[in-house]
Amino acid sequence: MISSFRNFAKTKIAGIFVFIMIIPFVFWGMGSMFSSGNTNTIVKINETNISTEEFIDYLNNSGVPQNTIRENLNNNIIEELLSGLVSTKILDLEIEEYELIISKESLLKLIKKNQNFLDDQGNFQRLKYEKFLLENNQSAPQFELRLKNRELQKNLFSFVGAGTVSPKFLVKKLYKDENRKLEVDYINLDMFYKKKDSFTDNDIKKFLEENKDTLKVEYIDFNYSVINPKNLIGVDEINQTFFDKIDQIEIDISNELPFETIVTNFNLKSKQIKDFRLTYDKSDIEKKIFEVRNNEFDIIEVKDDYILYKIIKSDQRSPNIDDLVLREEILGLMYEKNKYEYNKDLIKNIDEKNFNNKNFVEMGSNKIKNLLLNSIKDNKKFDIKAVELLYSLPVNSFTLINDEMSNIYLAKIKNFQNETITNNDKMSEYASKQNSNLKNNMLKSYDLYLNSRYDVTLNQKTIERVKNFFQ
Repeated sequence: MISSFRNFAKTKIAGIFVFIMIIPFVFWGMGSMFSSGNTNTIVKINETNISTEEFIDYLNNSGVPQNTIRENLNNNIIEELLSGLVSTKILDLEIEEYELIISKESLLKLIKKNQNFLDDQGNFQRLKYEKFLLENNQSAPQFELRLKNRELQKNLFSFVGAGTVSPKFLVKKLYKDENRKLEVDYINLDMFYKKKDSFTDNDIKKFLEENKDTLKVEYIDFNYSVINPKNLIGVDEINQTFFDKIDQIEIDISNELPFETIVTNFNLKSKQIKDFRLTYDKSDIEKKIFEVRNNEFDIIEVKDDYILYKIIKSDQRSPNIDDLVLREEILGLMYEKNKYEYNKDLIKNIDEKNFNNKNFVEMGSNKIKNLLLNSIKDNKKFDIKAVELLYSLPVNSFTLINDEMSNIYLAKIKNFQNETITNNDKMSEYASKQNSNLKNNMLKSYDLYLNSRYDVTLNQKTIERVKNFFQ
């Protein structure tokens, strides 16, 4: 999808090309939200209006469940979905501008080449095609229109980026940049971090006092009962009788019958948990109950069982350092804080040119190690993003990098060894790669052009009406 729509009214459009995708059809019957004749405009693009009805149709066909939209109203999901429709509409306007078309014959060929509709011999099977339409709640005209629009959009991008050919010097430069060898000196910073066992009780108490408002631990008391066919109806298999009783339990919860009464009525066993604190070693059931604790009384599913639970009490407490598990967690936080502050100070010194090769040698003493990287993709030691960072820096510069295990290193760029492209296959490979880079840059420029060409105006009141539907 395109960039966040949060500031859409100011930024018009962004990232058009990222948006394009095939969206499955899922209908939830929102069309009745507005009358079929409603022409209320939700967005205006230059002189083109997008009606509320059109946006509702778009939501109906977006594949996004209604519950997901409802749960994410405060995260601007309506605006982001609207941005998708705006992107599509702008592309449609561009397609119209350039008079791009796809013939019925070309469209038919695309359908008949679709792997989903072929038999084992590679022949088109109309039965498979019709089954696909039925399973996706689409008519043939709907599917073909969507396919046509997608192909037109692809043709538009091809048209914009057509004729992109990179000169040889750029191809050679790309090869050199990605395949030159890099010699790196590095120091593992782990030896400079304060170890967890070196923190005293006074250090811990001071840390807790400084962070007392953010480090409080939530404890809950609750009762729960595990429900399965065996203990509810006396058989091992799930059947309609089992589900009928589950339904009755849900009705009893809605009628606010006490937990104890329900347990008694259905001859269930219950378990009481006091002073529960979430830790990794707790059972899946107890973790799930803690997760949904804001809903104090309910029945939930955990793996193959139903769980009836009741939250009795919940409170926030300051950490108890006599709790060994909790103490270890606090020490972990203190270690990470110390590690972060050490790294921050080191980076600051590097950025302010207060760190040089003499400092590096003194710091490393006999702990400095050397590594030869064969290319920008050589991640035998460091994380691939870290390697890319190293390749972007000049000789004799310093930086902090990490490996796949999140260990942190101070690295020095020692020297580069340039490679010359000689293989014709490699030349072709990197020519294609450089062409792709140029094409992407052209599309980005086109994207900026679209931002300037199309003026997008939102009807905020109508957007709020749509949001209110889901609340």
